[in-house]
Amino acid sequence: MIATRITSLLALLASLVACSNQAAQDLSEAARRGQRTYQNVCLACHHANPTRDGTLGPAIAGSSVELLEAKVLRGQYPPGYAPKRTTKVMPPFTYLRDKLPDIATYLAEAETEAPGS
Repeated sequence: MIATRITSLLALLASLVACSNQAAQDLSEAARRGQRTYQNVCLACHHANPTRDGTLGPAIAGSSVELLEAKVLRGQYPPGYAPKRTTKVMPPFTYLRDKLPDIATYLAEAETEAPGS
């Protein structure tokens, strides 16, 4: 009984890793770099799947470069932007300035990969 459960769990984990690896292979090189940054920095508040809301941060797949620059670099919203959440928890991450193009690419490509994620 326990061996069957362990085998089932291992099979499930193997399929998840395979799906994750396939999704990563479908990304451009720039998006893979952006994904690594997203996983290392953004996961603290945003969901692992950027098309879904996180514990503190909203879904951000497809976010414009203008929005990313305003929020990530200045901790503000661009003029006229209506935020998904009214919290002001996110501080600026100015050290990510050179990584923003890759992050934007990842979020754009993640948006197109959303079904089934």
